[in-house]
Amino acid sequence: MGDLVPAPWGGYLVTGFDACNEVLRGRNWLVPDFAWQERQTGTERWHAVATQEMSRTLSRLNAPEHTRQRHSLGNLFDRRTLQDMTPHVEADVARLLDRLAERIRTDGEADLSELVSEQLPISTVGRWLDIAPEDHPHILDITHDQVHAQELLPTRSQLAVSEAATLHLRRYFTDLVRERRENPGDDVVSGWIRTWDALDSDREATDRVVYELTMFATIASLETTATLLSSMVWSLLRSPGAWAGLRERPEDIDGAIEEALRYDPPIRLNSRVAGEDTELAGVFVPKDTMVHVMYGAANHDPRRNPDPHVFDIHRKRSHLAFGGGAHYCLGAGLAKLEARALLGQLLRRFPTLRAVSPPEYAPRMVFHRVTSLRVAA
Repeated sequence: MGDLVPAPWGGYLVTGFDACNEVLRGRNWLVPDFAWQERQTGTERWHAVATQEMSRTLSRLNAPEHTRQRHSLGNLFDRRTLQDMTPHVEADVARLLDRLAERIRTDGEADLSELVSEQLPISTVGRWLDIAPEDHPHILDITHDQVHAQELLPTRSQLAVSEAATLHLRRYFTDLVRERRENPGDDVVSGWIRTWDALDSDREATDRVVYELTMFATIASLETTATLLSSMVWSLLRSPGAWAGLRERPEDIDGAIEEALRYDPPIRLNSRVAGEDTELAGVFVPKDTMVHVMYGAANHDPRRNPDPHVFDIHRKRSHLAFGGGAHYCLGAGLAKLEARALLGQLLRRFPTLRAVSPPEYAPRMVFHRVTSLRVAA
């Protein structure tokens, strides 16, 4: 239908790889921040509590505030940090796979998504932020509800569910930041407080920024990584000979992860607005027009990836699953670490793993959440 397809609700769907890449990296393409929202008609969605809360986080900020906050974080997951985290992630994977193996022995099959894929990211980010393990299930549940507000066309009922979850998250992470200020340690949140105290003398403003960073880091790292883990395993199991071949050549694991990201990205689309009158893929786009970057379509553009519907772990890596430009995913390295640890141990411990049925998905358009993937061995 073309690189730029008019959306029924206004704006455009961007489908071609090069056009999507241009939007993600172009300085004249902005995220829909508060300033843009105030210029819109029919503002019920934009005035919703959950939308307003997320609009204060890093993903909805433009320069200069986005630049300021991102620079304050530095490289969150540099090589040394990932090396330090690796033994803990490997131990978490081993623990979760013990549970998976036990359930398969008992029942003949088990839900990989429920027992492993969803649990590994919350264990990882929970340890990183020093969140009490007993709080992990609660955070996971309310995160699933909160992301409704980030969907493309959320209904009123979805916005209401998201609002309740957002208020829970606000209370939880505001209390967490307050506790770290009163009892600072060597954890990431305490470090952010010290960093922002040095940048801003207003402690209330500092605590608000740290709360927003902490909440965003948690939400952004859970559903996306969980879906990557399940989709990666499903794609390998449904490709003839792929599981056995990867066991024989574990050096191809990184290629399998990259291909999983290309083939079935955890986020299906992301929205940008034109910062000025511009042209995209030969089409005039007026200022403030919203476009939706279709990650899956871009990754399956045959001009960039020949035979795009073939799952090929030896393919030259070329995908936009982590976005691009100023808003490139901060947690890309961490997500790959978790995927690498899980796939490596699964291949060793479950040589005859098979899918009992295709995965089940939540009825969403943005966050492509896998809710169930039943496997046997």
